[in-house]
Amino acid sequence: MTNDDGYFGHDVAATYDDPESDAFRPDVIETTVDVLEGLATDGSALELGVGTGRIALPLARRGVRVHGVDLSRAMVERMRAKPGGDEIGVTIGDFATTRVDRRFSLVYLVFNTINNLTTQADQVACFRNAAEHLSPGGCFVIEVGVPELRKLPPGQTAVPFQVGENGVAYDVYDVATQAMSSNYVTVVDGRARFRSIPFRYVWPSELDLMAQLAGLRLRDRWGDWGREPFTGDSGKHVSVWEKQAG
Repeated sequence: MTNDDGYFGHDVAATYDDPESDAFRPDVIETTVDVLEGLATDGSALELGVGTGRIALPLARRGVRVHGVDLSRAMVERMRAKPGGDEIGVTIGDFATTRVDRRFSLVYLVFNTINNLTTQADQVACFRNAAEHLSPGGCFVIEVGVPELRKLPPGQTAVPFQVGENGVAYDVYDVATQAMSSNYVTVVDGRARFRSIPFRYVWPSELDLMAQLAGLRLRDRWGDWGREPFTGDSGKHVSVWEKQAG
């Protein structure tokens, strides 16, 4: 992994597309793309954190002109190797501040990627950057999990989310700072390998305030891409903020 790629170097990129993950199920991708296609009213979209093209490629196949921003050249190389990957324009850089010299009817940030920005200031900057890229009436969409703090008994900081014969994975939370990390212990040929990626978790109400600071207003919030109602028991949310026309 190179410093330029952050925490998503060649080793991570090589295994990122996991067919066993729910995020890569064809029905999940199709439902996600259905929503995004409908919001790209002029047929243009900017994906922040485009990665290996999990969403950008099928959205482009629907006829949407997708441009991506990503810090990791390794992840983008994986996308380029896929059919249609060389047709997605990509700007390499930090999606909180990197600018593309045009506007879009849709900017989106999916699969918890807002949490890759590990300070509140960077998350606020991301909202402002998204708003600057939006045409009047355009939408900024974020998909992100709700912090699972209710699973923490007093004194505990870790929540496991994957346990198997070949390893374990768990999140660690600091409720005082909203810092968290996802940690992976993988066992290959009897040897364990540890990897940790830092994040900053963020609440829906905090995201709404960031949106207001960027001149956006909440239009919709669902519990998933199927537009289920968002409730206190929802494990994640898909939120849509709109840039006012005029």
